[in-house]
Amino acid sequence: MDLRKLKKLIDLVQESGIEELEITEGEERVRINSGNKAPISSYKPAPMAHVAAPIGQPVAAAVVEAIPADEGFVMKSPMVGTFYRASNPESASFVELGQTVSEGETLCIIEAMKLLNEIESEKSGVIKKILVENGQPIEYGQPLFVIA
Repeated sequence: MDLRKLKKLIDLVQESGIEELEITEGEERVRINSGNKAPISSYKPAPMAHVAAPIGQPVAAAVVEAIPADEGFVMKSPMVGTFYRASNPESASFVELGQTVSEGETLCIIEAMKLLNEIESEKSGVIKKILVENGQPIEYGQPLFVIA
């Protein structure tokens, strides 16, 4: 199943308001959950190791506070995943430092649960800072770019 087809299916789930969609094509199977309702699980997750963060403050929030508001718009991650600057290792990066971008232009890809999600610019402007490294795991709401 190609990426365009998956993106259309995800848009369909979001627009229709259905909670979950499952499609099987041959040996490929895709399940899309809108996130409106927590899935019922029959397993108990293993305990996770505790990672220290500043008390009373999430890690992503601590980074945002370090970026002055007058520096520009801070583009944040809409999901948890792995950050990639290009569609594959041989390709050029979607954007470079100092490049002018327009609203809706692809800035990067975030891989989440084996799906590659193109992240588009929310504002037009110039890329002033790229705040994460290629291949780095990222959190929801983590700053990715500064656009001025």
